[in-house]
Amino acid sequence: MIEARHLRVLRAVAATGSFSAAGRELGCTQPAVSQQMKALESSVGTPLLVRSGREMRLTQAGEALVRHAAGILSGLTAAEEEVAAIAGLRAGRVRLVSFPSGSSTLVPTALAALRAAHPGTRVSLEEAEPPRSVELLREGDCDIALAFRYERAGGAGGAGQGGEGEWDDLVVRPLLTDRLVALVPERHRLARTGASGALAIGDLAGEPWIAGCPRCRGQLVQVCESAGFTPRIDFATDDYPAVVGLVGAGLGVAVLPQLAIESVRPRGARAVTLEPAVRREIVALTLPDLAQVPAVSATLDQLARAAAQVG
Repeated sequence: MIEARHLRVLRAVAATGSFSAAGRELGCTQPAVSQQMKALESSVGTPLLVRSGREMRLTQAGEALVRHAAGILSGLTAAEEEVAAIAGLRAGRVRLVSFPSGSSTLVPTALAALRAAHPGTRVSLEEAEPPRSVELLREGDCDIALAFRYERAGGAGGAGQGGEGEWDDLVVRPLLTDRLVALVPERHRLARTGASGALAIGDLAGEPWIAGCPRCRGQLVQVCESAGFTPRIDFATDDYPAVVGLVGAGLGVAVLPQLAIESVRPRGARAVTLEPAVRREIVALTLPDLAQVPAVSATLDQLARAAAQVG
């Protein structure tokens, strides 16, 4: 194996014509130069230098190696500088995947702060709901996934839909706990409950429903069935503004995360607290090796700070 330090010595000998002059240029002794040249010749399996009087001249193999050494060493220097820039957060790239309500609330604040602190770090953003976002992380298609999981119906602690251990192979950065709220039309008979107290989900048993993303839809059915009824879902959409618009038009009721409502102006609709509380845990996920990358670590820190502002 050819080592970079040996190539540097060879170039110095070729430029100066002697071991002693090369040693002076490199700041080492003549015996050290001689030892490294012997090691290089041993690595390549052929002589590289021939002594001619008091000077050294290159063999044909030596000339070839010196000719390539310039490109090798300059490329290595460029690589070292690029890695140092990434390690020092003067450069770097982070691929972030987030669910929509996280993209509109947590992500903008976090990325603005990251850019202000480390302008050389670039972040790309794609949207995907869990579990797809977590699959993208495991498949190597992103570096950080914003994800969530619900508590079990009835408010008992636990991982809910995903089950215990669903993220055991990942680094989990808890961000915040997001409470679900009911959303009803402003003129609905239960709209005034928002000013006077909480609403039980069973109070909405006979209403038409607007459901959200597949995971949220499954959670809605689970919570309603635990209250003794199956919701009649008239509309289903992954788009939170569409859910709010449908409720505002009087076409049904919905249950949305508080974070989603904060990102949309609920015109014609009113949010009402649900009791017993139903919550989802919002986290940032990454792989153990990626967690050590400075740009990824800095992005995780900024997401946590943004979540603290929301909480």
